[in-house]
Amino acid sequence: MKVKKYILFDLDGTLTDPKEGITKCFQYALAHCGIDEPDLDKLEVVIGPPLRDSFVEFYGFTKEKAHEAEAKYRERFQTIGMYENFIYKGIASMLQKLRDEGKMLAIASSKPTIFVEKILEHFEIKEYFHHIIGSNLDGTRSDKAEVVDVSISGFGQVDKSDIIMVGDRKFDVIGAHERGIEVIGVTYGYGGEEELEGAGADYIVKTVLELEKLLLNK
Repeated sequence: MKVKKYILFDLDGTLTDPKEGITKCFQYALAHCGIDEPDLDKLEVVIGPPLRDSFVEFYGFTKEKAHEAEAKYRERFQTIGMYENFIYKGIASMLQKLRDEGKMLAIASSKPTIFVEKILEHFEIKEYFHHIIGSNLDGTRSDKAEVVDVSISGFGQVDKSDIIMVGDRKFDVIGAHERGIEVIGVTYGYGGEEELEGAGADYIVKTVLELEKLLLNK
C-alpha cells in the first residue's frame, strides 16, 4: 500500500466497541414502540448505519415512527449508553505512533458529532484528531459518503491518493469509494470479512496491530 498521510477513522467498531450501549439503547427504543427484543446479539446489525435507517430497514418503521424511536434511543444514549463502551486494546498507542510519524487523523462517523466528541474525550483520544466529523442531530449528514466528503475537505486541498478510510462496515467502504478514497476494512469490528470483501475493501486487517503496521508501512 502506498504510504498515506491523511487517515479517516470510523468510530463505532473501529476505534471503540459500542455494542452494549448501542444495542441496549435500541432495545429501549423498540420497547417504547411496543416491540420486545430480548436478544442483544440480534441487534448488532444496527451498529454502523444511520440510526433511522435501521429502524426502517429492520423493523419496518415509517420515517415518522423512526424519528420518534430515534429520540427515545437518544434519551438513554446521552446519559447511559454513550459510556457502555470500551476502546479496543492498542488503539491509543497506535494513534500516538501515527501522530508521531506526522500523519493527519480525522473522524468520519455517522454518529452525531456531539456524541462522537464526548466519546473521544471519555477515552482521552480526542487530541489525536485534526478534526471530527459526524452527523447532525436533526438526522442530516448521516450518509457516509457525505460525512467522508466533509471530513476530506477539512484537510484542505490534498491529493485523494494520500487519503485512506478505516472502518468496519460496508457503509464505510461504499461511502469512501463514492468519494474516490481507498479503504482499510477491519474485521475485529461488526462487519466481518465477508461483508468487507463484498463491499470491495481495498485492504482487510484482522487486528489493531495489523492495522498499525499497514498504516505505518512497517
